Amino acid sequence: MFLAYDYPLLAVFWSFLIFFFWIVWIMALFYVFADIFRSHDMGGFAKTMWLIFVVILPFLGVFVYLIARGDKMAQHAAERAAAQDAAAQAYIRAAVANDPNK
Repeated sequence: MFLAYDYPLLAVFWSFLIFFFWIVWIMALFYVFADIFRSHDMGGFAKTMWLIFVVILPFLGVFVYLIARGDKMAQHAAERAAAQDAAAQAYIRAAVANDPNK
């Protein structure tokens, strides 16, 4: 008995595609939750409303959040990356300045 004959190649491709989009949606959901909690430009009430909207209607909530605040998400990510880079550069300068092998 061959299992491959019961599950054609196009069905395998379709299953992988659905699984891929499900993983992408889960990642977007986590990015939205993280951005809601990290956002300093929103007050507590706005954060609560966004969280309720995303929890009650997850697909619609994530897509509406990405449309409404996607530019702010990119701006926050760029600011975090710049802060991490500055911290890494400061650490490297401090480590080089305190190097006993100089």
